[in-house]
Amino acid sequence: MNVIEKVIQDIENGSVEEGLRELAKMEKQADHQMKYDIAEVYHGLGHIDKAKKIIDELLMLYPDEGSLYALAAELLIDLDQEDEAIELLLEIKESDPAFLQAQLLLADLYQMQSLDEVAEQKLLLAAQKAPNETIISYGLGEFYLERGDYIKSIPYLKKAVHATEAIPNVQVELLLAEAYSASGQFEDALSYYKEGIKNRAEPNALFGYGFTAYQVGDMILAIEQLESLLSLDSDYSSLYPYLAKAYEAEGRLDDALETLENGIKVDEYNEQLYVHAGKLSFKRQNPDEGELFLRKVIALNPSNVDAVQTLAAYFKHNSLFEELLDLMTHMREFSEEDTLYTWYEATALKELDEFEEAYKCYTEIELHFQEDIDFLEEYGYFLLEFGMREEAKKKFQQYLTFQPDHAVMIELLESLD
Repeated sequence: MNVIEKVIQDIENGSVEEGLRELAKMEKQADHQMKYDIAEVYHGLGHIDKAKKIIDELLMLYPDEGSLYALAAELLIDLDQEDEAIELLLEIKESDPAFLQAQLLLADLYQMQSLDEVAEQKLLLAAQKAPNETIISYGLGEFYLERGDYIKSIPYLKKAVHATEAIPNVQVELLLAEAYSASGQFEDALSYYKEGIKNRAEPNALFGYGFTAYQVGDMILAIEQLESLLSLDSDYSSLYPYLAKAYEAEGRLDDALETLENGIKVDEYNEQLYVHAGKLSFKRQNPDEGELFLRKVIALNPSNVDAVQTLAAYFKHNSLFEELLDLMTHMREFSEEDTLYTWYEATALKELDEFEEAYKCYTEIELHFQEDIDFLEEYGYFLLEFGMREEAKKKFQQYLTFQPDHAVMIELLESLD
């Protein structure tokens, strides 16, 4: 262990002030290479000004040394002086050993400035210069992954995964798994998640693994990973919908509902959790609880169509037509217009013997649902009951264009003729 490594170890063990004093003492007696090493240590410790002072002095002595420009640029980046950092990096010649590092840094800087095309050019140039350099393959793969070009990212990340040289503090398997999963290649993703998770079971990886397992229908594996994530970080709100769905798929309805309720405690404005809890409550034969969950969603956001339609369908199925009409009236008060809502309103008005108002609603939406056999059947029977025999026959005839072999409808039309 050299003297600098010993100082770093002392600092890591808690002797910070003593270590810094020792570095300052060494700096006065150090040769140029050791000064560079001390500057790197200062940089790693966050003492940017001290590191910059040394590098600026060395640049006066070695104005063509690319590694000095690269480190100076990193220091400027930490000081939020990105434009100045770019100027320094552009000074590094292609023949300089630090050129590849400069291209990676430039790519990061241009990406920070939303100049993705320029960043991509820098990375591709580096890959052209050193096609077998692991860090460059990784850099390109990560770049495309962050940009959402998952298919493009896969070959570069795959190359980095299978390289003999590992990248410190980076789990490339997990990034490759993410790319495969995001591009819909779930089976390939699972194998890399399985490998990557061995070394780093961090929250995003566990969620990605669990989500991917859910996508391929392996609910046992999905539950296993999402439960591990729950134990690790119960505030990871994205896990709750998928863990609940996985439980439900396995018939564990009580666990699913409990998961949703816990998720609501973590993220009380997540409408998806309320809607799912409402549907699950209906499935568990607890309609009062289901209605309560759905009404909470509608109170949070009257525009949540899924919640409104689910509650409306429940009212209609159970012949709760006054409640259905009240719900649709409530939607109109919030200026929530939807042809399906008007259909629900027409149905409720019809069943409550409000024929004139029901007829207005049906005529308002009949063109929209002229190919919907359920609507044609319901509207036809309404017209028949309302005394509009010829109009009813037209609706039944329209019905038969879509269901020509429907015996009951054929018999009904014959009787009307």
